[in-house]
Amino acid sequence: MQNFMFHVPTKVYFGKGEIDKLGNEVKKYGSKVLLVYGGGSIKKIGLYDDIINNFKKYEISYMELSGVDPNPRITSVEAGVKICRENAIEAVVAAGGGSAIDCAKMIAAATKSGSDDLWGIVTGDVPIKEVLPVIAIPTIAAAGSEMDTSAVISNLKTHEKIGPSNPGMRPKVAIMDPTYTFTVSPRQTAAGTADIMSHVLEVYFNNNKGAFLQSRFAEAVLKTCIKYGKLAYREPDNYEARANLMWAGSWAINGLLAKGAAGGWSCHAMEHELSAHYDIVHGEGLAILIPHWLRHMLCVENVWKYVEYGINVWGIDPNLSQMDIANQAIEATASYFKAMNLPSTLSEVGIDTSKFEVMATSAAKRLKNTFVPLNKDDVKAIYQKAL
Repeated sequence: MQNFMFHVPTKVYFGKGEIDKLGNEVKKYGSKVLLVYGGGSIKKIGLYDDIINNFKKYEISYMELSGVDPNPRITSVEAGVKICRENAIEAVVAAGGGSAIDCAKMIAAATKSGSDDLWGIVTGDVPIKEVLPVIAIPTIAAAGSEMDTSAVISNLKTHEKIGPSNPGMRPKVAIMDPTYTFTVSPRQTAAGTADIMSHVLEVYFNNNKGAFLQSRFAEAVLKTCIKYGKLAYREPDNYEARANLMWAGSWAINGLLAKGAAGGWSCHAMEHELSAHYDIVHGEGLAILIPHWLRHMLCVENVWKYVEYGINVWGIDPNLSQMDIANQAIEATASYFKAMNLPSTLSEVGIDTSKFEVMATSAAKRLKNTFVPLNKDDVKAIYQKAL
C-alpha cells in the first residue's frame, strides 16, 4: 500500500426533502449566487422551484446561467465568469448532471483568476488561485462531480476535452435527493451506470497487490452498480435503486478508491477524444471502449487482477483457469452493457476511422503511467477493435 492523504470536506445531505438545507448552507458563503443548470429538466421535476424558494426564504439574490450542454463548453464557462465578475457573485450553485456541476466548478475557479484566458485555466497554462464556493445538487447518478475535485470542459474549436483538477473545486456541500433522478431516461441511466463503473475500473485495475482493502471497496461499488443500475433502468422510480446508484457514483470518484494504489486513467483519456471530436454521450463511449480496453491489456503477468475481478465481482467459477476467468469477466462486462441497450461499437454512434490517428496521438500523451502503459498504436488498436 502506497502512502496517501485522504480528505473529503464535502458536506453531504442525502435523502428525500434534503433540499430544504440549501438556503442555510448557501448563506454561510454569501448572499449573491449564480445558479447553473442545463435544459428544462430541473423545472419539470420541481427542483428549480425548490431552489428559488430556498433563495427567497434566506434572502439570497441570484443570477442564472442555463442551457449548459452535455460535454460542457468553454463558451458556457465564459458566460458564467462574465456574470460572476460583473455581479460580484459570492458562490455558485449547480443543479443537474455532471455537465452542469463541472461547468459551475470551472466558473468558480476562473472567476477570480485575474485572467481572460479561460481556456488556459482549463489546460493548466494559467494557474487556479482562488475558487468560489460551489454547492452541487446532482440530478443523475453518473459523473460523481458533486464530491470530486475535477471539471471536464470541452473546446469545440480545438476538439479538446480536458479535466483539470484542483482541491478548491471540490463542492463545499452536496444535496443528494434520489427522487430527483426518477425522471432520468433509461438511456441516460444506463450511460450513467457505465460512467460510474468506468471510474471504478480505472483505479481498480492497478499493479499494487498490497492494496487489499481498496480493491474490496471498489468491488462493492461495482457490485452495487451491477445490481442497481439495471434495476433503475427497468424501474425508474425505484427509490432503493436510485439511492444506491447515486451514492455509488459519489464514492466511485471522490478519491477513496485510488488511495494506496494510485494509477493513471486509460478509458477516460481515450473516450474524451471521442466526445471531443464527435460530441457523443460520454457514458456510451465508455461502454464501447471498456471491454476492448480490458482485452487489450490482458496478459499472463496481470491476469491475477482479472481473476479477482471475475470471481469477486461477477461470481465466476474459481476452479476455471485464470485466463478463462479473465475472459469470462470481460464478456460479462460487455454483456451487462448490452443488456441495458448501450452501444457496443463506435460505428453505432457515428464514428469511423478518419480521426483515429489524431485521437490516438492525443490520448496516448496521458497513458504512460497506467495499469498497462499505452502508446499511440495501442490506442489505435483499441479504437479499431471497437469499430
